[in-house]
Amino acid sequence: MTNETISTHANRPRRVAFFGSPAWAVPVLEALYRQHQVVLVVTQPDKPAGRGLKLTPCPVAAWAEAQGLRVEKPAKLRKNLEFMELFREMGPEVAVTAAYGKILPAELLAIPRFGFLNLHPSDLPKYRGPAPVQWTLIHGETEAAVCIMQTDVGMDTGPVVARWRTPVGPDETAVELSNRLRDKGIELLLEALADLEHLQPQPQPPEGTHAPMLQKDHGKIAWERSADEIYNRHRGVQPWPGSWFEHQGRRVKVLRMSKATLEQTLEYRHGQGPGGPSLEPGTVLRIADELMVAAGQGSLLLQEVQPEGKKPMPAADWARGARLRMGDRLG
Repeated sequence: MTNETISTHANRPRRVAFFGSPAWAVPVLEALYRQHQVVLVVTQPDKPAGRGLKLTPCPVAAWAEAQGLRVEKPAKLRKNLEFMELFREMGPEVAVTAAYGKILPAELLAIPRFGFLNLHPSDLPKYRGPAPVQWTLIHGETEAAVCIMQTDVGMDTGPVVARWRTPVGPDETAVELSNRLRDKGIELLLEALADLEHLQPQPQPPEGTHAPMLQKDHGKIAWERSADEIYNRHRGVQPWPGSWFEHQGRRVKVLRMSKATLEQTLEYRHGQGPGGPSLEPGTVLRIADELMVAAGQGSLLLQEVQPEGKKPMPAADWARGARLRMGDRLG
């Protein structure tokens, strides 16, 4: 194939179908809309939202409908002959998925000439599944990645066509890292679409790690963990379920926290002397501008909390209002 032919492929808009649902995926669709012909957008069905539980489209569907794009919201894909026929009629050359949330059946994957490409924010085969960035941070990884993968019938097991690795910032949250990886992933995706005829997929090893959907209890602070582990988990569970603990039977959400330095912990020890409060996990060590709490190893500084049923407030103000004293233990 001549260089002139390759250049023609690179500049030609592709007929693309897009599968995605949450707000995180909207910039991916926007980029495709600007450079390619988006013939179909597929999202999760509308869900009840708000006080009136009115059926509401997901962010991707809302954006696509506003642009006048064809949007379909099938409740299921497997054995959905009506949707399969529609998808075939729309004639996509390639399909792109980004946080769609469903396993795609083999008969659907076979329809586009160039198959499906998935934007996945992890260093595959690490962290396959729906919450890769969250578990990357919870496990204290210092490096993350985004991959463009050819989708197969497994969960994030297809061959990788592009990969970009990056250091993880020490205070970077799941929201920040997810967005940064997505934005770089968009660049990789557009490059792959420009060169579909010459991609060189690299098979993944069969064994990998799974990143399951977060549950509410994943945000519960276990004070017996080290300060590093608690802080890493706090970064990973943003914005949901967030970090929280219970005090006197009521949940208190921790909106902002940091790790105390070794000097701050040693200063506390020195100031209390041998008869001072213990450093058992969960012990309140200091109530000043911040609330200092002992962990299994090291200690944490709580800056902002939100007690159940109340507005966010400085953690020290909450502690004083709750009549906490140094040496008390949080539940």
